Amino acid sequence: MANITLKNIPDKAYELLKERAKRNQRSINSEIIIAIKNHLHLEKPSPDEILAKAREFRSKIKVKLSPEEIESAINEGRP
Repeated sequence: MANITLKNIPDKAYELLKERAKRNQRSINSEIIIAIKNHLHLEKPSPDEILAKAREFRSKIKVKLSPEEIESAINEGRP
């Protein structure tokens, strides 16, 4: 793997990175790597992975909604 050195990082950007790293229990270096990967979409999930995550999320929600109820809720939120 390559190494890089970052210079002249704006103070606000550095503070935000520090906060995110602490919140995610990562080093600042790891947080920067994750941010770069996410920004460049280097770890784009496959359609199967997206579906698996959606199914897992839905299984945790105990409310069963019909398509009609979902459509009604969507329409209620529109002007």
